[in-house]
Amino acid sequence: MEKARRTSSPSWTAAVALVSLFAVAGVAAAGAPPPRRILVDTDMDTDDLFALLYILKQDRSQFDVKAITISANAWIDAGHGVDQLYDILYMMGRDDIAVGVGGDGGISEAGEIHPDVGGYLPLIDQGMSTVGGCRYRQAVPPGRRGGRLDTDTNGGLRRGFLPQGHRGYAPLRQPTAQQVMVDTVSAGPTTLLLFGTHTNAALLLMAHPHLRRNVERVYVLGGGVRVAGNLFTAYGANPFAEFNVFGDPFAAYQVLHSGVPVTLVPLDATNTIPVTEEYFAEFGRRWQTTPEARYCFQSLDLVLRRHRRPAPGLHGSTGYYMWDSFAAGVAFSSMRNGDANGANDFAELEYMNITVITSNKPYGVRDGSNPFFDGRATPKFGLKVGGVHSGHVQTGIGDSFCLVPGSNAGRCQDGYTKEVTGSEGVRVRVATSAKPNPVYNSAFDREFSKNFLEVLNLAKQAGRFNISTQFPYYREVLYKPDFINVSRGKPVIFDMDMSPGDFVSLIYLLKAPREVIDLKGVLVNGNGWANIASIDIIYDILHMMGRDDIPVGLGNTTAMGNPTLGCNNVYAIPLGSGGFIDSDTLYGLARLLPRSPRR
Repeated sequence: MEKARRTSSPSWTAAVALVSLFAVAGVAAAGAPPPRRILVDTDMDTDDLFALLYILKQDRSQFDVKAITISANAWIDAGHGVDQLYDILYMMGRDDIAVGVGGDGGISEAGEIHPDVGGYLPLIDQGMSTVGGCRYRQAVPPGRRGGRLDTDTNGGLRRGFLPQGHRGYAPLRQPTAQQVMVDTVSAGPTTLLLFGTHTNAALLLMAHPHLRRNVERVYVLGGGVRVAGNLFTAYGANPFAEFNVFGDPFAAYQVLHSGVPVTLVPLDATNTIPVTEEYFAEFGRRWQTTPEARYCFQSLDLVLRRHRRPAPGLHGSTGYYMWDSFAAGVAFSSMRNGDANGANDFAELEYMNITVITSNKPYGVRDGSNPFFDGRATPKFGLKVGGVHSGHVQTGIGDSFCLVPGSNAGRCQDGYTKEVTGSEGVRVRVATSAKPNPVYNSAFDREFSKNFLEVLNLAKQAGRFNISTQFPYYREVLYKPDFINVSRGKPVIFDMDMSPGDFVSLIYLLKAPREVIDLKGVLVNGNGWANIASIDIIYDILHMMGRDDIPVGLGNTTAMGNPTLGCNNVYAIPLGSGGFIDSDTLYGLARLLPRSPRR
């Protein structure tokens, strides 16, 4: 018996040691902080895609992306943006992340914010529907060369690269932006990353002030404090503003003045981290080992082609900057090292007193430009008569109030993130510059530049596949009928604005006997019931019907006699349900069509 006890003693010792090890591990696990809950609000522009993929590659034991909402009143059209986001999340194996877009709620004349306001319009123009003008959005070109046509389609790359996810926009079932935001922030402390206009975040904080305590910090990509703005289409009216803040200045003001801690990554910092020719060449040579890295490189290549970059090999900036991706890097480094005062691996930061200009002096003058005050005995939202919101509000990029005769720089300051003294300012932590790479003569002249590529190329949490690896037998083949010795009917050209009824008519024409109707071409009217990126639906229908021989022509994005930048006439079409979001997705059915090689 004694011998047996002695024989079992080593096993007993090992068992005790193992139990002790588990106990220590349990204590360590219990002491480890839970991952930071993250909510991203994005306008899905190309630089936002870079930021999203960088974010999705972060260590999930430290950062847990709970939700992504789409800012739908600037660089992306909601229907195209949400389906691209679903496919990106599918590629990255993150169908668990909630996605919110749009909504048909409104704001009453008395200033009551109803549930599910879609964020399609800036707060100053938001009524009880999704119909409205484009006071600020007209600064964003609607067509080619870096406009919404390119962002909606990612230059045509989106449908040629991304896999087809199981989720997609579906009318009446798609969660709204506000629904997703409220649910996410209500569930626990959450950090917000804002990469577009601030409309969605402002609606959340204004309609649900009790949830402010659950917002740990807001990281913002936007504004320009000590540098000029970047409104390249509207500099002659407003040389101070940056696009993200200009898209809804009053919303940005509300976020900044909400009492929630804010870290701002403005043009001051992003201007110091350009994409250089050397960086682009290095990206192409060595840093494309994952699907997400390849998608970023190919997207960047398309962007730089549009920017008319110089011939490869030349030194200097391409004219493109690491806007949103750099802001994401600054945010995650701050969260690791201390949001309020910790060091940052990628940026120099300092505290400044700033505010957002929402109207122009003199204050209190009612000139028909400011719906918060004009024609009202009581200002909307209880705003102060004669206060900072009561001046002239820029009505568009050609606002005569903003233009200065004989000068190419205007005087309006709407959307200017201005450094001020006194009580009007808010103490904000601001990134002022990107930290240089200490390695001399490197292709990566900034510390974040290399980190971005390293993270994208990590094998951990890499994307699973693209469209060609998801469907190994997928081939881009054009199908053209053989009409030799076939009698042809009356030649027809179909001019359509891509409303759902137009697509029904197109299919009818394609089914008609060729001896009766010979469809020769399709013309796309770009100022009707769908945004022009929906031309891809036409290509897909023609491909499905075996008629890749039919040419498709893209028309103007505005009505005849109207400027290219604007929304005259089109403003009468709803942006939400029954309008653009449904037409752009063909009520969710467009994803069921085969993908045409033409796009």
